[in-house]
Amino acid sequence: MTLWLWLLLSCVLAYAWKLLGYLVPAAWLKNPRISRVAGVMTIGLLASLTVVNAVASGQALALDARLGALAAAALALLLRAPFLVVVLAGAGAAAGLRLLGWG
Repeated sequence: MTLWLWLLLSCVLAYAWKLLGYLVPAAWLKNPRISRVAGVMTIGLLASLTVVNAVASGQALALDARLGALAAAALALLLRAPFLVVVLAGAGAAAGLRLLGWG
């Protein structure tokens, strides 16, 4: 029962946080510094989510095919490949590594 209570509480808090965003004055959002910080925070959050999903399995580190897929996708990005090619490179690398037994 307590798990459901925490889940409902987190839903209420997330919704309240979203509603709180409507109270931010419009002048603050037009500030270039705020726009720059918001952009950098978005990139940082996405990068941390990507890394956590690539190397974590529960609460342990897992060095498996996901890390190879991330490396292949990063290489494709460095070569300025289109997004679809980046995704296919990562998927192909993960499939190849799993075929070789890397989990």
